[in-house]
Amino acid sequence: MICFNEQMQSFFLHSRSSTYVMKVIENGQLLHLYWGDRIPECDLSYIHLFYNRSFSPVLYDASELCYSLDTLSAEYPAFGYGDYHTPAFTIQAPNGSRICDLRYTGHMITPGKPDIQGLPHLRADENEADTLALFLRDDLLDLEVTLFYTVFKDLDVISRYAVIKNRSSQELSLLQAASCCLEFDHSDFQLIDLHGSQCRERQAERTPLHHGIHSIESRRGASGHQLSPFAAFARPDTGEQHGEVYGISLIYSGNFRISAEVDQFDRLRVQAGINPFNFRWALGSGDSFTTPEAIMVRSTAGLNGMSQNFHALYRQHLSPSRYTKAPRPIVINSWEASYFDFDEEKLKALIASCEGLGIDTFVLDDGWFGHRDNDTSSLGDWVVNTKKLPNGLSGIIEACKRHHMEFGLWFEPEMVSPDSDLYRRHPDWCIHAPGRIPSQSRNQLVLDLSRQEVQDFMAEAVSSILREYDIRYVKWDMNRNITDLGSEGLPADRQAELSHRYILGLYAVLEHLTTAFPHVLFEGCSGGGGRFDFGMLYYMPQTWTSDNSDAVDRLKIQYGTSYLFPPAAMAAHVSACPNHQTGRMTPFETRGNVALGFCFGYELNPLHLSPEETEAIKRQTARYKEFEPLMLEGRFYRLCSPFLGNECCWQQVSSDGSLSIVLYARVLATCNPPVPRIQLAGLLPNALYRIDELDLILPGEVLMNVGFSIPWLWGDFSTMLFTLRKYEGLPEKQTQKE
Repeated sequence: MICFNEQMQSFFLHSRSSTYVMKVIENGQLLHLYWGDRIPECDLSYIHLFYNRSFSPVLYDASELCYSLDTLSAEYPAFGYGDYHTPAFTIQAPNGSRICDLRYTGHMITPGKPDIQGLPHLRADENEADTLALFLRDDLLDLEVTLFYTVFKDLDVISRYAVIKNRSSQELSLLQAASCCLEFDHSDFQLIDLHGSQCRERQAERTPLHHGIHSIESRRGASGHQLSPFAAFARPDTGEQHGEVYGISLIYSGNFRISAEVDQFDRLRVQAGINPFNFRWALGSGDSFTTPEAIMVRSTAGLNGMSQNFHALYRQHLSPSRYTKAPRPIVINSWEASYFDFDEEKLKALIASCEGLGIDTFVLDDGWFGHRDNDTSSLGDWVVNTKKLPNGLSGIIEACKRHHMEFGLWFEPEMVSPDSDLYRRHPDWCIHAPGRIPSQSRNQLVLDLSRQEVQDFMAEAVSSILREYDIRYVKWDMNRNITDLGSEGLPADRQAELSHRYILGLYAVLEHLTTAFPHVLFEGCSGGGGRFDFGMLYYMPQTWTSDNSDAVDRLKIQYGTSYLFPPAAMAAHVSACPNHQTGRMTPFETRGNVALGFCFGYELNPLHLSPEETEAIKRQTARYKEFEPLMLEGRFYRLCSPFLGNECCWQQVSSDGSLSIVLYARVLATCNPPVPRIQLAGLLPNALYRIDELDLILPGEVLMNVGFSIPWLWGDFSTMLFTLRKYEGLPEKQTQKE
């Protein structure tokens, strides 16, 4: 619910259990007053004291109030007039001045949520959300800025974005436009971010805030393996199940920045949006610019409460794909089974070996097109290699159907190989700096998606394959980041628009493809999880979480990813041993247990498995199908962090609380260790639950407050998966079976 109190000149944004308050003061400046527990509507003007501070200049038209932008909390601060903090908004006039003075001119409150043209965005109808549009203006520049806030009624979530419009007759240069800015009058928080690298994504890190600026950002042209577009600000005593935390993320897949600045008065300013590094956008007369949408979450139920708000947004308000809430295929991917070394007969044998295992989709990975026998050629030439596949893809698809499987295909459409027909025809289509030799990564260059002709080519190249063949699954990969920024399709004074225009072009292609082929499940990938963000999830409801399929490393990767994304967004497969990324030997049961609660599949060749492992696959796929509703609709709880020790534990609970699974993992064996006891979460307190694996029946409140002990595990890399079912009879046992 959103309310404007005219007498107080204050806006009250009420979500499920929180309130966000802004106020327009006498001179038209918009101040942020409060974001915390839900409160009644009252005048909060008293919390800002207007008095003089040395070296904090007073705004020229507010001298009687001693109003200084250096000391007060602006809602969307622009550069200039004595605000020495990092601005949320910077624009340059033709005379070179970057000073801007935004004043409130009006507002509009509407039910539901408007669409955002050209950008992925959250969706809600009039029963689910309300939206506030706040109109700001700089009269000298003849510039309008509209701030949009959407409040979701059943979640503690506010989404924000800004639209900047040039009403003047002159061109303006936009240098920075954050999607959101938050002001806190204290900095007693610890910052949680998700750092990493390729094959080691989303490693959770928690550090106290310090004076100065902490910046989480990407300059790589993609959201990146290195830092995810996410930050959480938690009270020092906040844990997984209790305490206050604020979480911020972006629905965006390109260069981003989230900054946290603690000032001289211990206040905190947080901003999130497009990275202003190497960014400039020309706003001609009448032009407008829309920022990506930011998601702001508040929880007093700890980090799990924050995560469940993000997870619910994904399920209820993000992707229009029919697969977001639908059962997912159990995939076997050809990459680690054969790499580039395959032909039609080898693939048919691989497909036949899946008969009866419960695997329902075969995905042909890299190497099926052009003359690609390794990674040095053919990207851009999306024509079937008939030397490997003399019957085109039809022979493989027919083999899949004979063995009761669907067919999926790998693409990397954003890239081009220098050794390709496409590059020889259009060398200017790649991103490059004129006169310089472009740097390569994995022997490939990046196509310039800021150009309409490149977007058209890419959309048609993929569409032609999807029209010709019965394909139900596409893995969309991106195996390098962008360097050597330059576009032959942009004039010299607009080259700094390239990074954002690339992302807009990508979104346009994905919008076309996902609309034209709604029956296809698209899975995102960028060297694994290098572009795992809400922007890509809008079009592709799941992402290959990491190219590292090692079950032990996946404990941290999947645990960290769950801070932001639900299990239904994470693809997790059982791979061969020794693992192809780490060389680790891990029990087959452990590999299955770690992957089971997510988008499940395999990265191996069943022809190379023992009879015992083949039987294990049958059990795993059957168990996955039983528990799949937990992944799609249930709540996910982190219980024991692998970042803090030798153990990891997470839990998934059905939406009605009747079924739960618990994964417990111990990385390294120790001699004569303490007996671990795990306290569960999310159960029905007054219901009885039977733990199948322990032959134990206990009330939910006992399992959540006392917990249960983990039986003895033998050897390194050991796991147990526990199944809890709501029990309708009388308790037969009250002691744990050893």
